[in-house]
Amino acid sequence: MLKTLSASSGSVFFFSMNYKPIFARMMNEFEFSGMTIAGLIEAALKEDVGDGDHTSLACIDEQAKGKAIVKIKESGVLAGMEPAAEILKQVDPSIHYRILISDGTNVHPGDVAIELEGNIPSILKAERLLLNCMQRMSGIATATRKIVDKISGTHTKILDTRKTTPNFRMFEKRAVQIGGGFNHRFGLFDMILIKDNHVDACGGITQAIKKANAYLEKNRKQLKIEIETRSLEEVREVLECGGVHRIMLDNFTPALLKEAVTLIHGRFETEASGGITEDNILAYAQTGVDFISVGALTHSYKSLDISLKIVR
Repeated sequence: MLKTLSASSGSVFFFSMNYKPIFARMMNEFEFSGMTIAGLIEAALKEDVGDGDHTSLACIDEQAKGKAIVKIKESGVLAGMEPAAEILKQVDPSIHYRILISDGTNVHPGDVAIELEGNIPSILKAERLLLNCMQRMSGIATATRKIVDKISGTHTKILDTRKTTPNFRMFEKRAVQIGGGFNHRFGLFDMILIKDNHVDACGGITQAIKKANAYLEKNRKQLKIEIETRSLEEVREVLECGGVHRIMLDNFTPALLKEAVTLIHGRFETEASGGITEDNILAYAQTGVDFISVGALTHSYKSLDISLKIVR
């Protein structure tokens, strides 16, 4: 059961180990290739713990009890509370913990995100995986928030990509959401995205679009179709052919992008990608494009500095 109490620093969330975090429930329902958040964490713990945390087993009484805090050491946007709860649950359900700061909150050095109490060897067993998830997710949320803030006032939405860490994608995409961005397709299975290699291998834009629509009809699938274009000529070919939901405009300059958006004139959604940085992203957003996809959100971010400390 979840209880919420007021506190001077904001809401304090008390979790019992029977509480199933919202994110965990959402991702457990969205199974892909048999993977779930619980399964990923179980595998990560096996990778880290192996046949035992021999340092703690050697140095600390296995029944030792104590307290610990998860402390913020760098300003940014906090993320990772949901997997943190699942990690603690799997390591030792008897650990009592309080989440003091919620996902999406701006944090600063000295802030305490979680208070823990229970078996010290268990807390130390959970430490690294818990911090790995929180640090990386917070880094992504921080990078996303910075980009989102840069284009505030425009209607453009920031998208992530599939340029993610293998087996960590669900956490990274959730962190993008926490930072104020939006998710592109989750994987190869939930959207048709016809990129330049598909077009070239297929024999052209029109052929690729027609084949994609025939494939969906034959297999009775309902997936959105997006196609990448590299020039205004290719944009015109897509407009003539139709049969898509979104046009990706790859490596267009802001001036050329604006011309393409005007040409498309709202017939299809538009997405800009390639060559877009923090320095020029506002110029791209001001063209009126619907989406800008930023691979750097999940492949070039800096983890936020967070630590776990035993307290006496």
